[in-house]
Amino acid sequence: MDLKWFRVPKDIVFGEGTLAYLSTLEGKKAILVTGGSSMKKHGFLDEAKKQLEKAGMEVTIFDGVEPNPSVETVEKGAKAMLDFEPDWVVSIGGGSALDAAKIMWAFYEHPELKFEDIIEPGSLLRLRNKAKFVAIPSTSGTASEITAFSVITDTKKHIKYPIVSYEITPDVAILDPKLPSKMPPHITANTGMDVLAHAIEAYVSTSATSFTNPLAMEAITLVFDKLPIAYSNGNDIEARKDMHNASTLAGMAFTNASLGLVHSLAHKIGGEFGITHGLTNAILMPYIVQYNRKATDKVDEIEKKLGIEDLPTAIKELNTKLNIPLTLKDVKEVEISEEKFLEVLERMSKNAFEDPCTLTNPRNSSPEDVAMIYKSAFYGEDL
Repeated sequence: MDLKWFRVPKDIVFGEGTLAYLSTLEGKKAILVTGGSSMKKHGFLDEAKKQLEKAGMEVTIFDGVEPNPSVETVEKGAKAMLDFEPDWVVSIGGGSALDAAKIMWAFYEHPELKFEDIIEPGSLLRLRNKAKFVAIPSTSGTASEITAFSVITDTKKHIKYPIVSYEITPDVAILDPKLPSKMPPHITANTGMDVLAHAIEAYVSTSATSFTNPLAMEAITLVFDKLPIAYSNGNDIEARKDMHNASTLAGMAFTNASLGLVHSLAHKIGGEFGITHGLTNAILMPYIVQYNRKATDKVDEIEKKLGIEDLPTAIKELNTKLNIPLTLKDVKEVEISEEKFLEVLERMSKNAFEDPCTLTNPRNSSPEDVAMIYKSAFYGEDL
């Protein structure tokens, strides 16, 4: 039986001021999970707490989720939930906060589990025995608010693990464009290119369907049209709204069609060097599109829709507009020396090839091919 799924949250609430939807939830206790200080600084954390209290709930806050959230942080958050016993887990912030909260929630529901128990895709036990989950993204990028994915870093092994289970798809996604309007330009750029990677990979995925293709294509179109505007003028609320919606549309596509080598390679180099995920995707994407187009006609379809001649070139041009480097060796946020890169290349390539996202890449690959792509993206050599 050829059984396929299309699953998204039961409720997707979008538009300005939709943070107030929290006041309509029914329950006794809610825990707010967030990252650093930005949600607090801009008043969104206090507003979320106020709306939950309006719903008659007792509220506690777990903050300090780091970028590239670790297994240790997830375990601490699960312990906080076990002590507090919430009916609702509400995560507000960037993709890291949302991803971490999903797995905290899983361990709250099943405290007997260890991290190794949930690495295999689809291995997570049934959730919603104790609490439901609300996701409120502050960035227009990861689409964690809509997906069955979470990415957690094992800091001891230097590996990012994508945890995949429909159980961690949120019950409610709240898309309020006021939150991403506070993002600085470089985060707007990096997260926006993450949206593009999600959409392109979902569109060319071997698991793409008639349900996912239109969502992915609409997201691709919105990113090319609106990301340069949101980057250059963060106060353009219409561009922010379109990018926030594009992120969710791409998420609806890839959570059901899965991804490909862009994310496989990004997960593993991110684990090795700590480079920002969206930035890595942006740099890797043109080279992997070049690699994949030999096995799929869908790259041609994207070019026809956008009215462009060459998608890899268009992605590079978009990166340049966003002040994103075109090679891994030119990344400034972390040091990726040639010596260290070549030292870890074989291990990193093997781990990337074994990443779950590789399974739905349109072109069959190998650890050797992955190493070739990494080197092309490091030195800036077309494939």
